[in-house]
Amino acid sequence: MESTQITENALNSENSVTAGSSVSAVAADAALVVVDVQKGFEDLGFWGPRNNPGADGNIAALIDVWQETGRPVVFVRHDSSKPGSPLRPGQEGNDFKEYVAERRGKGTAGGGGAELLVTKSVNSAFLGAPDLGAWLTGQGVGQIVLAGIQTNMCVETTARMGGNLGYDVLVAYDATYTFDLVGPFGWRRGADELAQASAVTLHGGGFARVLTTREILAAAR
Repeated sequence: MESTQITENALNSENSVTAGSSVSAVAADAALVVVDVQKGFEDLGFWGPRNNPGADGNIAALIDVWQETGRPVVFVRHDSSKPGSPLRPGQEGNDFKEYVAERRGKGTAGGGGAELLVTKSVNSAFLGAPDLGAWLTGQGVGQIVLAGIQTNMCVETTARMGGNLGYDVLVAYDATYTFDLVGPFGWRRGADELAQASAVTLHGGGFARVLTTREILAAAR
């Protein structure tokens, strides 16, 4: 799919997610944190069934608006240390998906907002390199918007830690996705169930406000 088509589809389609909470405005210096949007997550043979096929379009739309409005964008890449992971450095799966790679550098090159690449090998983007928290402080950022992969893993962990560190955290729920998972006692949960549980925990627990992409884009313009 062409990047322009991705963005158009995201902006023109109706959200299938009910609004989680209202937001009147997004801060002029709010940072968009794009978590682990890498080619390795397209290997469904490794990860299993996923949810929310519209997530990539919504992620692209968020990046476009952030760059157009001069807000800072943080691109996070997971460098897995696990043998066999599609996200290992040196593997094609470690690379950003094409539509993200195409957008990197456009904000800064076009006179837009600041941009940062964070690499990590754990779930939280706050435990990567360079230090995300220090960079946000240096930029004077107090609000972050999260999008990316996986909803209940690295997105949720980054949101929890961001909330604990005192940031105003917004999660673009439909700009994230995850995969089916098996847990203890043979319990299996589908990707939608896991994503919804993550949203309930983050929003209900006070870590973040969980919103739709449409709500965030409307408040960011």
